[in-house]
Amino acid sequence: MKTHTRVCVIGGGVVGCSVLYHLTKLGWSDVLLLERSELTSGSTWHAAGGFHTINGDTNMAALQGYTIRLYKELEEITGMSCGLHHVGGVTIADTQERMDMLKAERAKHRHMGLDTEILSPEEIAKIAPATNVEGILGGLYDPLDGHLDPSGTTHAYARAAKMGGAEIETHCMVKETNQLPDGTWEVVTDKGTVIAEHIVNAGGLWAREVGEMAGVYLPLHPMEHQYIVTDDIPMIYEADKEHPHVMDPAGESYLRQEGRGLCIGFYEQPCRPWAVDGTPWKFGHELLPDDFDKIEDSIEFAYKRFPALAEVGVKSVIHGPFTFAPDGNPLVGPVPGKKNYWSACGVMAGFSQGGGVGLTLAQWMIEGEPERDVFAMDVARFGKWITPGYTLPKVIENYQNRFSVVYPNEELPAARPMNTTPMYDIQKEMGAVYGQQNGLEVANYFAEGDEPRYETPSFRRSNAFDATAREVKAVREAVGINEVQNFGKYDVKGPNARAWLNKIMAGRVPKIGRLSLTPMLANSGRLIGDFTMSCLAEDHFQLTASYGAQDFHTRWFEQHEEDGVTVENISDRRTGFQIAGPNARKVLEAVTRADVSADAFKFLDVKQITIGMSSCIVQRVSYTGDLGYEIYTDTMNQRALWNTLWNEGQKHGMKPFGMRAMMSLRLDKFFGSWLSEFSPDYTAGETGLDRFISFKKPDDFIGRAAAEKEKAEGSARTLVAFEVDATDCDVHAYEPVWINGEVQGFCTSGGYSHYAQKSIAMALIPTDLAGEGNEAEIEILGHMRKARQIVTPLFDADGARMRG
Repeated sequence: MKTHTRVCVIGGGVVGCSVLYHLTKLGWSDVLLLERSELTSGSTWHAAGGFHTINGDTNMAALQGYTIRLYKELEEITGMSCGLHHVGGVTIADTQERMDMLKAERAKHRHMGLDTEILSPEEIAKIAPATNVEGILGGLYDPLDGHLDPSGTTHAYARAAKMGGAEIETHCMVKETNQLPDGTWEVVTDKGTVIAEHIVNAGGLWAREVGEMAGVYLPLHPMEHQYIVTDDIPMIYEADKEHPHVMDPAGESYLRQEGRGLCIGFYEQPCRPWAVDGTPWKFGHELLPDDFDKIEDSIEFAYKRFPALAEVGVKSVIHGPFTFAPDGNPLVGPVPGKKNYWSACGVMAGFSQGGGVGLTLAQWMIEGEPERDVFAMDVARFGKWITPGYTLPKVIENYQNRFSVVYPNEELPAARPMNTTPMYDIQKEMGAVYGQQNGLEVANYFAEGDEPRYETPSFRRSNAFDATAREVKAVREAVGINEVQNFGKYDVKGPNARAWLNKIMAGRVPKIGRLSLTPMLANSGRLIGDFTMSCLAEDHFQLTASYGAQDFHTRWFEQHEEDGVTVENISDRRTGFQIAGPNARKVLEAVTRADVSADAFKFLDVKQITIGMSSCIVQRVSYTGDLGYEIYTDTMNQRALWNTLWNEGQKHGMKPFGMRAMMSLRLDKFFGSWLSEFSPDYTAGETGLDRFISFKKPDDFIGRAAAEKEKAEGSARTLVAFEVDATDCDVHAYEPVWINGEVQGFCTSGGYSHYAQKSIAMALIPTDLAGEGNEAEIEILGHMRKARQIVTPLFDADGARMRG
């Protein structure tokens, strides 16, 4: 075994072998994989081997599409068979809600280039004759669905990697991983020690244990999963073609042909987590004892949906563990706080996602960033707040909801509340209905009187519609108050703070007492973040951005750290409120001795003042697009600040408002939102954030060359707003935009403007098709809705109130 390597991959399942192969494919041949047993040990060998492209996240779907296309390439490279069966698959719907979801997914696929289609019950019965379509409303068919040989595919990845120069050492147990002073890693095994520049944790069932060796907690947990293979079924083996996959969400099952019979697996409600206190090192090619009790109800339902199952015996039972993250997506990328330590685990759908995970990680390591936005599987999407006690109930919930309808406004209940602010109980008594963001409870809206204390999940306008309208009215006509806890906040200090910010931020670094809005760019010119940057002193700044991107942004800061500047994440230590509306200044004037008149406290000013008893940082800016202020204080002072603002606010019509109202208010001004309009998939030019780039500053900020090139050449697509002729449902995201009878773009987000009483959509479309009044159609839940491009903000079009 070699003693030095550029990359050491730990784990020889399908994901580890895919990472190894893609590293060689992109040019790194000095790579080594260590496997404690044989390749495919753990979850890979007993997987059902199914693959599909459908995923609620369009980037995940694209990576799954890449994975499926890769298998033929692997066969050609290696001469080995992956055992491919492209049989197609259909997901069936027995309720209108599920049919709505399938129509929404089909609409997304139009701009993704996926050739899916909605089928009638009669068409389902024809292509999938094992299915009883009684009570079925329809289904979504994907021709790319299929299955393969898990072992053959994994070994094909391994052989392709070896052909590219990689080495694989099996029966090699990793005992320790120790980071050396120069940032490299000492990997201690029972066969000797390897010094590696990079480590990739692809430990699968043992990823938690491998992570612990480096002092890393990875939020994942194994779950028991069971599927059965039947004896021969005449209608199956006598058919002239292979039976397609059938996903039956109502029965929490998936079904496909296996030889001359059928294979059916279940995501049952009485599920069981496995190895709660750690995966045994001796576990490998074993299965768990059969457990028909937990799938008894599922089998009974399956007999009704697939009657042929009841007529034959069971040939074999496969019952084994595989891992989930709390949201079901993989954990991929550089682990925050650990230089050169990479995660490639939590990949529960390894044969749908393994190729895409390998490609993503290899691009990230070699090229500095992946080619698309992969935040949905970025290991940094979970912060340091997450614990095993949170992970376990969320993993169980995710398993149970594997085939549930996914609503855009749904707030899942497991492991909540986790993190709360000092305002939680006060707002709860005021009728707050909470959502969750990055483990934090955030008020979505405030119910009054007989308004619902629970928002019904829906693709249509929810039962929170009226409460949201009331809150919007309060902001636009009087004054509203909203917590600013759900902003990520960073304290930047030091003699080189200004110089560092000029490099890492594309925008102008403000003067003392001023703030600016700025994009943060990757080298490619794509967006890493959109920030508010406030100068408190020549060597002291505050940055604010998305709360859910804290570890994502902190990791970027760490990767670009320099002497003479410190960056501290203070998101949970500095909190407060925003007040917004025509009476906002009246409230502020009454609670401070500072001069906050329009002349003394201008738009985009920042001041450190005392409000009541609280020392505060106050910024003259508001995401509502109204006259407003963001007021920050120490978390210990939040309740005192609340009492001051609220008591005075009652004289001026103050009402609390939540995130549902906030998202409606920002549409009035066409303001974008992180991971909707602004994401690592998009550039500053196409989203309009280039207006905040300081091209005149002399500093060579990250992404400058790419941004200047885009500015010179122009952007191929641009972000626009549409007024939509919608009825009871609005745009959420990724609905296709039809122009002149063709799909030309897609929606990034949307909703209802309660102020203007209009349905609004934000969308990316070709630049040459953009223009005021241009007409389009937007497909919402299978219906074509007329849309007209608008360029004038719906509220305060000239900014007089916001800036006045």
